Amino acid sequence: MNDIILMNDPRVAAVPVLENGEPLVDLRESPHLRVDTRLADPAGAYALLREGVALRLARAARLLPEGLRLLVTEGYRPLVLQQRYFDRYESELRAAHPDWPEPYLRTATSRSLSPPEIGPHVAGAAVDLTLCTDSGTELDLGTPVNASPEESDGACYTAAPGISPTARDNRRTLSAALTTAGLANYPTEWWHWSYGDRYWALTTGAPAALYGPADTYAG
Repeated sequence: MNDIILMNDPRVAAVPVLENGEPLVDLRESPHLRVDTRLADPAGAYALLREGVALRLARAARLLPEGLRLLVTEGYRPLVLQQRYFDRYESELRAAHPDWPEPYLRTATSRSLSPPEIGPHVAGAAVDLTLCTDSGTELDLGTPVNASPEESDGACYTAAPGISPTARDNRRTLSAALTTAGLANYPTEWWHWSYGDRYWALTTGAPAALYGPADTYAG
């Protein structure tokens, strides 16, 4: 964890945001993407992303080998939902490790969930996704999407050792397409990719984030 920039790092919060006002668009309308319903909400927020992110996802999908598709599990996450997820995971870690000081607890929580005020999902800039076949069968990428470090014994980290050669190859295929399309990965989660948020800006050297909280653009 020490050699990875986590979402709670002060350098992430220090990145300025120059909001460009792009709308959220519905990924279910894209012919290039499959959208899974496992995290569907009545308002359909899970299937929304900023327009610029959606365009880059479509490009990444076209870069995949024949027979493979991007399978999106979650995009935009309203602030109230991000807060709920963060608080719940933090509470689980606090109960399991009552000796952890609060600053370290927040750091550990940030391995899997961004502090709400930073959240790339809250900005409509991040997407959780995996690979599937044309028929919708998910490929093996080493862990389920959203597996925590505790559940996966650290195999959720993008560069984790010990996963199968097949899972490693599938992660490379996913990473190659998304990186070429301009997205950045959060290294503790092989499935989490973003564009235009503060974390993306910090890790790519961009002078500012393009997207702040997306509630205004949710329609």
